Amino acid sequence: WGVPDTSASALDPAPRVGVGTQESCPPQPPGPASPSPGCPPLLRWPGGWGHPFANGTCPLSLQNGAVPGEATKRDENVKRGNWTNQIEFVLTSVGYAVGLGNVWRFPYLCYRNGGGAFMFPYFIMLVFCGIPLFFMELSFGQFASQGCLGVWRISPMFKGVGYGMMVVSTYIGIYYNVVICLAFYYFFSSMTRVLPWTYCTNPWNTPDCTGVLDATNGSAAPLLNLTQLLNHTLKRTSPSEEYWRAPCLRELRPRLCSPGCEPLAGCVGLPLCARRGVCLSIQVVYFTATFPYVVLTILFVRGITLEGAVTGIMYYLTPQWDKILDAKVWGDAASQIFYSLGCAWGGLITMASYNKFHNNCYRDSIIISITNCATSVYAGFVIFSILGFMAQHLGVDVSQVADHGPGLAFVAYPEALTLLPISPLWSVLFFFMLILLGLGTQFCLLETLVTAIVDEVGNDWIIRRKTFVTLGMAMVGFLLGIPLTTQAGIYWLLLMDNYAASFSLVIISCIMCISIMYIYGHQNYFKDIEMMLGFPPPVFFQICWRFFSPTIIFFILVFTVIQYRPIAYNTYVYPPWAISIGFLMALSSVLCIPLYAVYKLCRVEGDTLLQRLKNATKPSQDWGPALAEHRAGRYAPTPHLEVQLLNPEKPRSEDVALPGQGSNGSAHSQDSRL
Repeated sequence: WGVPDTSASALDPAPRVGVGTQESCPPQPPGPASPSPGCPPLLRWPGGWGHPFANGTCPLSLQNGAVPGEATKRDENVKRGNWTNQIEFVLTSVGYAVGLGNVWRFPYLCYRNGGGAFMFPYFIMLVFCGIPLFFMELSFGQFASQGCLGVWRISPMFKGVGYGMMVVSTYIGIYYNVVICLAFYYFFSSMTRVLPWTYCTNPWNTPDCTGVLDATNGSAAPLLNLTQLLNHTLKRTSPSEEYWRAPCLRELRPRLCSPGCEPLAGCVGLPLCARRGVCLSIQVVYFTATFPYVVLTILFVRGITLEGAVTGIMYYLTPQWDKILDAKVWGDAASQIFYSLGCAWGGLITMASYNKFHNNCYRDSIIISITNCATSVYAGFVIFSILGFMAQHLGVDVSQVADHGPGLAFVAYPEALTLLPISPLWSVLFFFMLILLGLGTQFCLLETLVTAIVDEVGNDWIIRRKTFVTLGMAMVGFLLGIPLTTQAGIYWLLLMDNYAASFSLVIISCIMCISIMYIYGHQNYFKDIEMMLGFPPPVFFQICWRFFSPTIIFFILVFTVIQYRPIAYNTYVYPPWAISIGFLMALSSVLCIPLYAVYKLCRVEGDTLLQRLKNATKPSQDWGPALAEHRAGRYAPTPHLEVQLLNPEKPRSEDVALPGQGSNGSAHSQDSRL
């Protein structure tokens, strides 16, 4: 490449890659024609000026990912695959982080904890805990180009953290699949002239059913009569609530064990799909990540024009300052950030592992985290405007309209949709939006499990058959999700939602942060990021990783334990055996950490426990960047030097000297060679 040095050619006849140095180019230097757009500038080689390529062209695979001074560096992981461009990675990450929790969980926590007063601790937790942990997981996966298991070459004893992430992703994927199938059920049920949960004239309705609209003329019921009716009976149920319990769930009585699968099980298979790694998922990510914002905008414009919408928005923005000092408000804000961003699920590490080595993941973490937070706030405006509309027609306060969990999406919101003009159209758009929000997260959860398995096996056979691994994992998730579609499925769904991904996420994230900062060493990790990005992490993130984030995570854990209350669904309190199953699900992911640590200590070499502990926690030999051209500095392979004497029958201690030196420190004689 270019004009090589003659002396260098004599010693090394093969042209060497990357020996040129990038310098300012003279006005018209000798050499081939100007390179193609996107190619590096001219380089000064030992023998003169020249382009990195003889014909002045630059292959497309070398245009992306190279940093200044590394024009010939190849940043493409051909064997494992990379994102085609960064837009696809950002959109996929947004689709993973922005999910169903932004639609029904954030608004509920907001108005339960004092409306606008919830925003203050929410943003505090986002800045000091959410964004730093998000950046840590992205940089962790991108540096090693491995999934949630392979990255723990950094400290093999803590590989159980990766297995815990896989267990959590499995649980979340199972019940997320069922929530998506519920959205599918409502989506197809909305394709009628009149929504089936509009009136109380259906066969499944009970005498306690009271609709907002009059069954005769479809107009709004008089506010006075409706208020009197609400005061008259304590069993008032809406048509949407009875539709949720009867045709959808077939909930005849609160039992955790009930035979018979309903037709709803057929919808579980709809989100099931198999993809050829990361390449097929990017074909749909443009649509799945952007369409929810289109629907939210349409519903927002329609919602703010409804009667009573101002009341709901004012409740959303007006803080109750007496609650800002309540520790529960801060705990809920931190848990929402944790749940919404998807930290400790393994998905962030997996998606970042497909980035090119020099991608600016610091920029991406800021963009994705802020986008997620802004989506929650925006969805709050949409929902609270419609909740204010519902409160206006029901004659109740806004705080008495919505419910948490599935109740907000599948009870209160369907009832609000019946009050909109052309209600079937709005209902179809809304539930289609829920489907896309769920699928965006589900794609990444499935990719997390598949990538961990493929990276762990690591041979060419399983890499070529990654599509079949994906299909197999999807089939297993489909079969495990069928019990949640039975008559008692809603109870299993809430049990998994409350225990499978709650304080276990806090423990996993805390151990991950401590192991990287204090076992591997914060200085080593900061140097790794500087080698990858070209600059060390900002001082603010260094402080958060070492002090603020672990402290906040520990606070969340302690608060969760102190404020623990057994879960209940409506008036049904879960029995002790069901609570025990919930704790087993939560502990199943956490126990992976100590169990694997004990296994690693038993298998590692060492005469004493201290030696075994030291060997088990130090990075493995293959830890570092995946591609050889990125393994520079302390990750560069060290050559093995061998000293061979010309006169071996007369060994002398002074003959065994350092290369280039004699026994007295002078230049080495001609009697020895490397």
